Amino acid sequence: MVKLVHDGIENLVPYPPGKPIEELERELGIEGSIKLASNENPLGPSPLALDAISRKLPSLHRYPDGSGYYLKNKMAEKFGVPPTGIILGNGSNEIIELVIRTFLTPGDEAIQAFPTFLVYEKIVAGAGGVMNSVPLIDFKVDLEGMLSAVTPRTKVIFVNNPNNPTGQAIAAEEMKAFLARVPEHVIVVLDEAYIEFVRDPTVARGTDLLHLFPHLVVLRTFSKLYGLAGLRIGYGFSSPTLVGYMDRVRQPFNANALAQAGALAALEDEDFVARTLDTVRTGLEFLYRGLEELGLEFVRTQTNFFLIRVPGGGRKVYEAMLREGVIVRAMDGYSLPDYIRINVGLAEENERFLRTLKKVLSLRQG
Repeated sequence: MVKLVHDGIENLVPYPPGKPIEELERELGIEGSIKLASNENPLGPSPLALDAISRKLPSLHRYPDGSGYYLKNKMAEKFGVPPTGIILGNGSNEIIELVIRTFLTPGDEAIQAFPTFLVYEKIVAGAGGVMNSVPLIDFKVDLEGMLSAVTPRTKVIFVNNPNNPTGQAIAAEEMKAFLARVPEHVIVVLDEAYIEFVRDPTVARGTDLLHLFPHLVVLRTFSKLYGLAGLRIGYGFSSPTLVGYMDRVRQPFNANALAQAGALAALEDEDFVARTLDTVRTGLEFLYRGLEELGLEFVRTQTNFFLIRVPGGGRKVYEAMLREGVIVRAMDGYSLPDYIRINVGLAEENERFLRTLKKVLSLRQG
């Protein structure tokens, strides 16, 4: 029998997104749920972005700017990267796909840490590539192990910094030393979806490394800090040469008009950014204290999310929390079955999470 798809696709498991609030309430017949599962901005979207989007609505009969001219030029001004070194995507996920479609052919290899963002392996396998995973050491990316995994067939290395789901970040000097040892035939994708939340000044930032490493691709997004996850708008920095190749593969009009308008305005919304970062910082401090009082282990983070080790297993706690209207993320899909992951919410959501977790654990122990 002729197979319709290759083994990479045959063996794929669909990505498990966080359960939407509407779906949970419909299934369980409850109301007033909160969601802390998808690392979203609890403050909502940037107000300046909302205003810009509303002004753009009357022109929805027009195709968007296929070149992203105004958004790219604003980014060039803000980040010190030339417009020719910027690529836009339908979320940063699309740019991951563009990297693989452009530079990896069936049978080629990619390298990632594990656990990390699950989409890397899905896209590589879907393209007929082979993913080599290097285990974390004490929740940290093993850069030395990744270098040791490089072979002549390696085309791409994924480094998520800070790493999802652990929230750990790599120092600038360590990253620079790693990149200097990566062979020239290998492209390094430095995924910085959460870089704006980092508080440690020694952590690596891709914009400081681009001029040294022409095969580096840096990914960022408007989904997290700016609260535009529903618009699906991400961006990447690299050398004009690599961006030029990816632009040949990129679909026209891949960044829609509302997304571009919202992103352009969000870059100006410094008040919203400051409020978001303050919300995350104070929320983390509150949650850390509460978990310490409950006697639970957790992994301190450089992001807006973190891991919590729970007795009885993360999946069972996740399911029990769902019945209480609190959506968290079980980590069994990341080979961390003893953990759940949550993102910081509003103050009242953080309080409710701790109350509910205490209740769920008490019922399980009783």
